[in-house]
Amino acid sequence: MTNPHSPTTAGGDDQLRRVLGLPALVFFGLVYMVPLTIFTTYGIVTETTGGRTAGAYLVTLAAMLFTAASYGIMVKRYPVAGSAYSYTNIAFGSNVGFLAGWSLLLDYLFLPMINYLLIGLFLNIAFPAIPAWVFVLGSIALVTVLNVLGIRSVAKASNLIVGAQIIFIVVFVALSCSSLAGGPVDFLAPLRGDGSQPGFDPLMAGAAILCLSFLGFDAVSTLAEETRDARRTVPRAIMLTTLAAGVLFTLLAYLSQLAIPGSHFDNTDTAANEVMLKIGGQFLANFFTAAYVAGSLGSALASQAAVSRIIYSMGRDKLLPERFFGSLSPRFGTPINATLLVSVVSLIALVISLETLASLISFGALVAFSAVNMAVLRTHLLAKVEGKSLLLHGLVPLVGLGLTLWLWTSLSALTLSIGLGWFAIGVAYLLVLTGGLRRNVKVADFSEAG
Repeated sequence: MTNPHSPTTAGGDDQLRRVLGLPALVFFGLVYMVPLTIFTTYGIVTETTGGRTAGAYLVTLAAMLFTAASYGIMVKRYPVAGSAYSYTNIAFGSNVGFLAGWSLLLDYLFLPMINYLLIGLFLNIAFPAIPAWVFVLGSIALVTVLNVLGIRSVAKASNLIVGAQIIFIVVFVALSCSSLAGGPVDFLAPLRGDGSQPGFDPLMAGAAILCLSFLGFDAVSTLAEETRDARRTVPRAIMLTTLAAGVLFTLLAYLSQLAIPGSHFDNTDTAANEVMLKIGGQFLANFFTAAYVAGSLGSALASQAAVSRIIYSMGRDKLLPERFFGSLSPRFGTPINATLLVSVVSLIALVISLETLASLISFGALVAFSAVNMAVLRTHLLAKVEGKSLLLHGLVPLVGLGLTLWLWTSLSALTLSIGLGWFAIGVAYLLVLTGGLRRNVKVADFSEAG
């Protein structure tokens, strides 16, 4: 049976437009992660790990590469929008798929919000006469307009913002090397730490926090229906994005800790400013603020685009009101109603704390990563399919799942409480949709053909 919403169906006003190639996807993923996101939690992770942030990034990168491989395996066979929601739906049925999608919403809904909050905080410091809420509202309005206009505007803006951050990174690396030249440098200090938090557990606790930095490869998979030759392009983009970001994050953390060894700062929340002042003085500190705000704006742009497409996918499957969320704008070909909903939810940035937002995102991210690794096992290793591999479809997702669950055990009690509360709401909503599980929720037919 042909699915009228299938990504392989040509034409029609309800089809997402295939306009993206490999460079655009990689840039989309990088801007979603924000190359400078390392400095958001730099002080916190450095204290948590006892000065081993670079080492914690290596641990996180290892876990994320296995999980990214699982995303690539799934999108190669099922090049559809919806990311972990769609893959879990295919593997375990619509009811479990709904719960995965619900948990994923926790992650995606609050990613734009955390960026709006950061934009308001940083710009208020630069322009104290203007209240932070003005910048928050202005950035929400700007990002919403760009996303309504279409994915091309998102990709173009993403390229510009990543380019600006690359320039900053080049300057940062050059000044770091210059400041370290000629003096005694302990090149193993960023990996060994200062001894204040010995053992592997603090390193894992830091790695659990840092997994949020790698959400870009997950966002790349949500654009499968808007990518040319998605089965080939999207898996490559996922791995390239994950590897490039991981190497970059580790390098920036390593240089920062060479500049200021140890794990103690005057102010943990603003540790990045101390690093910039030490390396390049007020010039680099100002440059960092400008680049960081631009990166936050780009991340908000990309993350709102991603979550609107997840909501569109769930609306298309009638898990949310189909007529409102499951339709595209005839003029722009974008999920305009879903985009507007995300903008309204993002207004919570005016009243919520940064710590609470980070907790909400952590839980949703790890649920998604775990679900996709299990989906590979179910649809490839445990199913009768041609060309299945014990290594690729068995060992890779098992290692990814194990590492993800290990990171999960390192989350704070607050994070787990909030996440489980959100999950419980999802279960209650599922019971309503299914009449107490007497029936399955209805979803679109995901065809393997094409």
